[in-house]
Amino acid sequence: MNHSRITPIGLLHSPFKEKFGIPRQSGLIQSASASIEFFPPYNDPNAFKGLQSFSHIWLTFGFHQNDIHKWRPLIRPPRLGGNEKIGVFASRSSFRPNGLGMSVVELLKVETSDSTTSLKIACPDILDGTPIYDIKPYIEYSDAIKNTQCGFAHSPPKIKFEVKFKSECTIYLELVCSEYEGQLESLIRETLAYDPRPAYHESTTQNSNREYGILLYDLNIRWRVFKNIVEVFSIEKAEA
Repeated sequence: MNHSRITPIGLLHSPFKEKFGIPRQSGLIQSASASIEFFPPYNDPNAFKGLQSFSHIWLTFGFHQNDIHKWRPLIRPPRLGGNEKIGVFASRSSFRPNGLGMSVVELLKVETSDSTTSLKIACPDILDGTPIYDIKPYIEYSDAIKNTQCGFAHSPPKIKFEVKFKSECTIYLELVCSEYEGQLESLIRETLAYDPRPAYHESTTQNSNREYGILLYDLNIRWRVFKNIVEVFSIEKAEA
C-alpha cells in the first residue's frame, strides 16, 4: 500500500499560545486575527494571484500538539456536556487518525513583500505555530449548503458570562494595548465570555472558587468564575 506524505506549506501565527481557551469554532471570537507565513517555494506571489478577490478561505492544518497514534474512536464533545460519547467521525475532535483539521476564516489581506507572500486572517480557531497544509477559496454557492441537518450542533454556542476586570488589570490593558493591535481587551472578553473551561467544570459547585489561567499572545490572564460573571484579577507577561 502506498502512503501519501504531505508537507506543510506554511505556519500560522495566532494569539492562542495553548490549547486551553482556543475558540471551539472559527468566527466566534471577532477580535482575534492571525497571519500565515509561507515557506519557499510556496510563498511565490504567483501562487496567490486572484486570491484577494475572495472574502473567505478554507484552511487545512495539522493538530501538531496531538500524538496521531492516540486517535480515539469515541470522544466527548463539549456541546454535549463532556459526558456523552459519540464517534470521532461525527465530531470535530482534534484526536483524529491523521490529525488534520479544516476551518473557514475571513481573509483580511494578501501581503507581498520582497517577492514573498503572507496572509492576514480574522477569527481563527487555531493554535499558534500550527502547520498549514493547504488553502482554498471559500465559494458561497457550493460551500454554503441550505436545509442541512447538524446533529447535536443545532445553533451557535451562547455567551455565558459577563467579563469584568479588576481596576489594576484595566490600567495595565490601557498601557499595553498598542502592542496588540488595540483589541486586547475585546479579545479577552470574547474568549472568556464563551467559557473555555472543560465541560465537566461548568456544572460543578466544587470549582466555584477555582482560579484559571489562559495564555493570549505573551500574556498570562488569571481569572475566576462567580455565578454568571468572570473576574479577571491578574494580567502579566508570561515567563519566557
